[in-house]
Amino acid sequence: MAANAYAAPIKQALQFFSRTCSVFTEEDSGYTPDPGQFSVAQHVAHVAHTIDWFIEGAFRPEGFDMDFGAQQVEIRKYNSLKAAFTSLATAVDHAAEVLESKTSEEMLEPLPAGPIMSGEPRAAIVGAIIEHTAHHRGSLAVYARLIGYAPPMPYSD
Repeated sequence: MAANAYAAPIKQALQFFSRTCSVFTEEDSGYTPDPGQFSVAQHVAHVAHTIDWFIEGAFRPEGFDMDFGAQQVEIRKYNSLKAAFTSLATAVDHAAEVLESKTSEEMLEPLPAGPIMSGEPRAAIVGAIIEHTAHHRGSLAVYARLIGYAPPMPYSD
């Protein structure tokens, strides 16, 4: 499989995610159904952060950063949907750049030892990124319906 084939599904996942979230306005940034849950903006920021986390963890010798507390602190700082989507676009662009720079052989090398997908081929992160993004797309579709929006079908205009 060509290395750029690993980037295309992540770009497509962003398109699907963005369509679902297209109903939100900046004023919805802080919406959360219950205190303590991620807000709309924080969900988007979390998706962005997780894409970066997968890319970084897959290609560094020490593997994945397991300091989830510190990660939560960073995500909770987001209160702007626009800023969160800027971070998401940047994360997707960076992921695509990294994945497009890798050979098929590099993508088949095992992930670092540890609790996250240990020994799986690096290419497995692509599916994990897509699944994680879809999970949060679904959560945000529920948020949208709770606000009174009808999110569009993510797979077409």
